[in-house]
Amino acid sequence: MNRSLVECIPNFSEGRRFDVVEAIVKAMQQAAPIHVLDSSSDPDHNRTVVTFVGTPDAVEAAAYAGIRTAAEQIDMTQHSGEHPRLGAADVVPFVPIRDVSMDDCVAIARRLGQRVGDGLGIPVYLYEAAATHPERENLAKLRSATFQYEQLKDVISTDPARMPDFGPAVVGTAGATVIGARPPLVAFNVYLDTGDVSVAAQIARAVRHSSGGLRFVKAAGFLVEGQAQVSMNLTNYQKTPVHRVVEMIRREAARYGAMVTHSELIGLAPQEFFIEAARWHLQLDGFEPDQVLEYRIQQAEEEPVPLAEEEPPVPNEATRHLTALEALSPSPARFVNAVADGTPTPGGGAVAALAGALSAALAEMVARLTIGKKRYADVEETMSAIISAGGDLRQRLLRAIDEDIQAFDAVLEAYRLPKDDPDRQETIQAALVQAADVPLNVARLALDAMQLAEQVARQGNQNAASDAATAALMGLAAVEGAALNVRVNAVGLEDADLAARYQNDVTALVEHARAVRDTTVAAAEERAGIGA
Repeated sequence: MNRSLVECIPNFSEGRRFDVVEAIVKAMQQAAPIHVLDSSSDPDHNRTVVTFVGTPDAVEAAAYAGIRTAAEQIDMTQHSGEHPRLGAADVVPFVPIRDVSMDDCVAIARRLGQRVGDGLGIPVYLYEAAATHPERENLAKLRSATFQYEQLKDVISTDPARMPDFGPAVVGTAGATVIGARPPLVAFNVYLDTGDVSVAAQIARAVRHSSGGLRFVKAAGFLVEGQAQVSMNLTNYQKTPVHRVVEMIRREAARYGAMVTHSELIGLAPQEFFIEAARWHLQLDGFEPDQVLEYRIQQAEEEPVPLAEEEPPVPNEATRHLTALEALSPSPARFVNAVADGTPTPGGGAVAALAGALSAALAEMVARLTIGKKRYADVEETMSAIISAGGDLRQRLLRAIDEDIQAFDAVLEAYRLPKDDPDRQETIQAALVQAADVPLNVARLALDAMQLAEQVARQGNQNAASDAATAALMGLAAVEGAALNVRVNAVGLEDADLAARYQNDVTALVEHARAVRDTTVAAAEERAGIGA
């Protein structure tokens, strides 16, 4: 049975200190069982937008924890950024998603507002559907480029129109918080090929509804990294679709001799938002949503599948052991349980290979989090190459899990041969060589993954620097674990020269890996602002 779901999209006035953003998100996750779907930070706006979903009770509890932590971590007297703001936890809207009404979200907003005002001493304003005053339904009436934290601080105790719905009529270092309930909206920015912010401001004025533009569009002009930006909230993308907005911006920009260079989605958007844009641009007049493959699959999965009255028994000879890769799916717990089972395999070599695969996967993740971000445009080609290389390493290391198991099983089988078998010693030696070759390859691949981690730690998304460091640490565990397995198998080799080569190879790999670990962690700590 599906649970009731509410979406919450809090906007926090911090987009430069990743440790603060991480603390806020962690506090929300620890407060209640929610699913954080997205976290998007912008250093120019100095703002982070987090999107999470959960049951009504869970979302309410998590939102309170986020507001409390933001109030503790963010000092608005020291804050600056392009985006208008009133407080540390600036805006906290609730959106009905499944089996929840707008009235339910209004009730959440009002309960939370009272708790924040009474418990945290923060002035709270209710907006949109939760507003208690008609003039506060529109967020722009509460906060604008000309009325922000500094102006509110001066008048909150003297202007009746600025009296909060909850909490004291005094603004502290956490500022004020605006809490509400609304339908889904899409935060969408369009960039122009000019550094003249007045052009963006003129276009925003033409586009937004409040000054005679398109219905359900809120817009403002900003300068972001030297480029003019038309920043928008599309409050009803169904009635005013995004393609209409973009085309109007193109026409308005042409009046000033400017062009659109690219656009940007902040946070998440429903599938329908993208489908409607594709339908218009591709002129798919007869298109129906169920022509999307994933939609059709979802419909098929929701339909009951008829079962035979009696399933035939599974013959004994059809049973088989799961490979290690199969044991990892759908849950890693199956593989972990297999390691703990008390059988020789999967053992340390397989675990080392898995650690190496995780190292490559984390490097890939950081690279993917870097691509598409305007501040990292100059390294996008490098990040694309890292994604490709990391994917190849990850697959090869995952295959090495089973290769290690098979190699060790072959060693055991060789030692079980009768001692009077004339081929026994030769079989043992061949098995030992294979059992050394597999972890040696794992160590080399894991070191390659670590070097990708070092690169993303230096050049990748700063907000994921700790993930890059973790990739290096996992890679080092893989190299050292695999190297130990090489040494163990090399001890039994009769070919002393070959055994020495194995020893020398893994010694060099471990030394190199430790050096990469040190430089990667140092780079990550420096970029995350947590270095000594």
